[in-house]
Amino acid sequence: MDFDYSPKVLALKARVEAFMAEHVYPNEAAILAQIAEGDRWQPPPILEDLKARARDAGLWNLWLPASEHGAGLTNLEYAPLCEVMGRSPFAPELFNCSAPDTGNMETLVRYGSTAQQAQWLKPLLAGEIRSGFAMTEIEVASSDATNIQTRIRREGDEYVITGRKWWTSGAPDPRCRILIVMGQSAPDSPDAYRRQSMILVPLPYPGVTIKRILPVFGYDDAPHGHAEVVFDNVRVPADNILLGEGRGFEIAQGRLGPGRIHHCMRLIGLAERALERMCRRAQTRIAFGKPVAEQTVTQERIAESRIMIEQARLLTLMAADKMDKLGNKAARAEIAMIKVAAPNMACKVIDWAIQAFGGAGVTDDYGLAYAYSVARMLRLADGPDEVHRNAIAKQELKRYQGPESLTGGSATVLPADGVAERRTTPVWIS
Repeated sequence: MDFDYSPKVLALKARVEAFMAEHVYPNEAAILAQIAEGDRWQPPPILEDLKARARDAGLWNLWLPASEHGAGLTNLEYAPLCEVMGRSPFAPELFNCSAPDTGNMETLVRYGSTAQQAQWLKPLLAGEIRSGFAMTEIEVASSDATNIQTRIRREGDEYVITGRKWWTSGAPDPRCRILIVMGQSAPDSPDAYRRQSMILVPLPYPGVTIKRILPVFGYDDAPHGHAEVVFDNVRVPADNILLGEGRGFEIAQGRLGPGRIHHCMRLIGLAERALERMCRRAQTRIAFGKPVAEQTVTQERIAESRIMIEQARLLTLMAADKMDKLGNKAARAEIAMIKVAAPNMACKVIDWAIQAFGGAGVTDDYGLAYAYSVARMLRLADGPDEVHRNAIAKQELKRYQGPESLTGGSATVLPADGVAERRTTPVWIS
């Protein structure tokens, strides 16, 4: 396992860092100010200007694996670039590397027809439009995707879609022109994993209603946002089905693996910036006659933060490496592990940073409150911690099914007379 980056990756990383230093960090306050002015749901002009600069600089679609459309990087090669982008809430979009667009583009690359790619993938890759992914539902526990109730019913040359989704990220954005919707097309199938399909629904479209915007700890994420969406007998051409009826779970697994690890890569960058701010603040903030940085509790938190970030980074790289070498399915345990570890790590590091800032930490002045909301939400998005932990545990338990295993160590044995004796030789256990 070699985690040394090639000269190509190091050069790209340096270019991304330079772009961030010159164009992103200095403009974060200006972007927020433009969003706050007038209609919050219109993209701020400065954001569009910076996207054009990034595209002209060749820092565009870096997430896309070997392809004529991107940089042709592996997951392992993309990791350090994605981490740098994760330091700012605006950076991923500037490089056309933001969710849910990357996952939707990857879905179209892998499973879209030639016509679907021409109509939707091409403008997404160019950054001309944005997209949404409608999977989670308000009326059921969507952590079990077999619960999804939205219906996709074939009628002649059309599919009719009826249902209600929420947490459809990106749907409120006026640039969102296409939704990938998951729903039941064969509810009576004996195979619970063949009941679902995915279908393309343009926006705006008859029968599709953005019912409300869903804030995350009070943040509306304008102009991107998260929405509750109602589909009321929405009729789309039969050609809008992705891959074929009953292939929804297959597509979901192909889509969510890379999406999950991208979230983790970005979270590492977010945690790094929080730690940086914590260290700087702790050295300048005086409490009880000395800098907060000289308090042992603060030093312990800084040390633990560095340890946890490095652990998460190494696990992310290991998962990325396995995805590259063996495929997403073979790396599902590692993807699940990092999807649990990275958001929990980021929540803890950001929380400690907030403590170091005191009351300022929970304001919008330093971005820590928003950063925490992002990290906390990602303990639910793309599968909650509990689902991933269950999956990890099941795979671990499988390793110990079957013949008895030889375990070294000692065991206490209770003989017939009830007097315990110690045996220090290996014992067979089942």
